[in-house]
Amino acid sequence: MPIATPEVYAEMLDRAKAGGFAYPAINVTSSQTLNAALRGFAEAESDGIVQVSTGGAEFLSGTTVKDMVTGATALAEYARIVAEKYPVTVALHTDHCPKNKLDGFMRPLIDISLERVSKGLDPLFQSHMWDGSAVPLEENLEIAKELLDKCARARIIMEMEIGVVGGEEDGVVGEINEKLYTTSEDALATAEAVGVGDNGRYMLAATFGNVHGVYKPGHVKLRPGVLKEIQEAVGAKYGKDKPFDLVFHGGSGSTLEEIQEAISYGVVKMNIDTDTQYAFTRPIADHMFRNYDGVLKVDGEVGNKKTYDPRSYGKAAETGMAARVVEACRHLKSAGTKIS
Repeated sequence: MPIATPEVYAEMLDRAKAGGFAYPAINVTSSQTLNAALRGFAEAESDGIVQVSTGGAEFLSGTTVKDMVTGATALAEYARIVAEKYPVTVALHTDHCPKNKLDGFMRPLIDISLERVSKGLDPLFQSHMWDGSAVPLEENLEIAKELLDKCARARIIMEMEIGVVGGEEDGVVGEINEKLYTTSEDALATAEAVGVGDNGRYMLAATFGNVHGVYKPGHVKLRPGVLKEIQEAVGAKYGKDKPFDLVFHGGSGSTLEEIQEAISYGVVKMNIDTDTQYAFTRPIADHMFRNYDGVLKVDGEVGNKKTYDPRSYGKAAETGMAARVVEACRHLKSAGTKIS
């Protein structure tokens, strides 16, 4: 099945919300990690979301080119071809874009989609994330209004964040403090500024103690009930049940019970990066340690081409990451729910 059309992507999110499950959104940084994500979704019989961050897009363009739009575009075009060979539907998304990178990442990518849509084509990406968590809420919402209008014209779903995710991702550091918990007042202000779907569809990354990075279970103090509170507060005002399509960021170290409680309050997308990075790298480390005298030319020897061929450990890495994607689908209850 090809990359999701705007209509199919909307259907995916609707099905997740109605069915009480969420899609894993897997961060990728290469064609190989993309293949691992697609394989994992296929093995779990789950549709899903593949996403690229600003740093991932820059890396994809080449370590000397360092052009985020080039890298993101290349990924999207490659994904369109290889995804045809997998029996699942996948949406393409760009992850956290802070204010200082809007003009070099999100805005030009939306412009590409606007041009494509004007020619009768689907947008390049199905959704983009504006991360205004580092600016005051009023400014965050003003920028969100502008971007939502532009996304709607490009047939793109926007994702936005209110509150702050702690920890570090792509050089952006969020302090671990009371701002990790979105308030009902924040959510009501968001609905007042950008609507509840009437001005264009968007997903909301509301924070409830989320922290980027890797932590042992119990370190992250999640309060999923925060999501219930904001859904009820805004739902009561606008007469809608669970008005927000919610996104779960920074889930490493969360318990399965916390994850599934969050889903019950309207989470339809959960970002997964740290855990799949490790699942990809762990088999490579195993290969290198087991075959050190083959991957290295030790004591004047010639090594072993079969073990230093990148395909030898790349296959193991893909298998490891795909297995972690399958696990994510099972945890988020999307396994076995594919549309096709």
